[in-house]
Amino acid sequence: MNKETDTTADVRNVVIVGSGVAGLSAAVYAARADLEPLVLEGPEPGGQLTLTTDVENYLGFPEGVGGMELIQNGKDQAERFGAEFTHGTVENTMLAERPFELELSNGDTLQTRALIVASGASARWVGAENEDELMGYGLSTCATCDGAFHRGDDVLVIGGGDSAMEEALFLAKFADNVTIVHRREELRASEIMADRARDNETIEFRWNTELEAIHGSQEAGVTSATLVSHPDGYPAEKAATGVDVDRETVDVGGVFYAIGHTPNTEFLEGTAVDRDESGYLRTRTDDAGRATTETAVEGVFAAGDVADPHYQQAVTAAGTGSMAALDAEAHLETLERTEEAAFEIPL
Repeated sequence: MNKETDTTADVRNVVIVGSGVAGLSAAVYAARADLEPLVLEGPEPGGQLTLTTDVENYLGFPEGVGGMELIQNGKDQAERFGAEFTHGTVENTMLAERPFELELSNGDTLQTRALIVASGASARWVGAENEDELMGYGLSTCATCDGAFHRGDDVLVIGGGDSAMEEALFLAKFADNVTIVHRREELRASEIMADRARDNETIEFRWNTELEAIHGSQEAGVTSATLVSHPDGYPAEKAATGVDVDRETVDVGGVFYAIGHTPNTEFLEGTAVDRDESGYLRTRTDDAGRATTETAVEGVFAAGDVADPHYQQAVTAAGTGSMAALDAEAHLETLERTEEAAFEIPL
């Protein structure tokens, strides 16, 4: 589907918000079920995986695969079975009545019987100089994805919570040295995770320090980083107000951001879809106690990182994408039976 397609013409069976691995997996399954899904690609088509140059831990690619290539292959596969794609960002969602209505940023209104939310979670960035240029080229937001590329390197982990400790511990399996850079001298991490990091001989800490700039190129990768520090902490904030701070450029082969993710669920504000305190979607279990992708609103399903604050891997996102499509198919079959029964004429 191209940009000229009239998204307001008909009520869709399934609309999928998001075109990352979760959304594409859902699209493949929904299209193969003849549901003719419409996929809204959103402001970042392809999701977080497009920030990764090489993916080595996705099943079926023994030599690895480029992030963009994997996404494009998934899109081609979904289109082969009849999925349609269009660029569109959902601004408002009306879920109180059926069919559901989605208001897009271009002014269009879209109607659908089932909605799969696969809009992902965006990693928080630091704002360091050159991070845009070097993301995916030695700068990463996922140690599990990219840690093995840094065997023998010295690397930095930016953050002070459990995520940072987990990233550092994973990287310690590959890197010669892992330095956790934290803007205060007290960690936010749980005591057990902090102790594990402190007890690891490969990991050290730089307290009251922040990342100011990353150096390198897309050809050479990350080569060094500039750190700014102040004994009272929050050095970047102090530097911005003219306070004297210390700066040091250190040689490193990689930088990992571990300051959390923000789920892309703003468009569901004001609806009955249940979200946790961080904005991640909560899903339900069925009557048999089995996990599903169904949200608190019947007919709305969640797939991928938008409902997963813990694993956030491409393969887990793909799995929940297929689950969401299967759950949506079952929901639509139930709706169809209900509608048919309502029009039956009693003898």
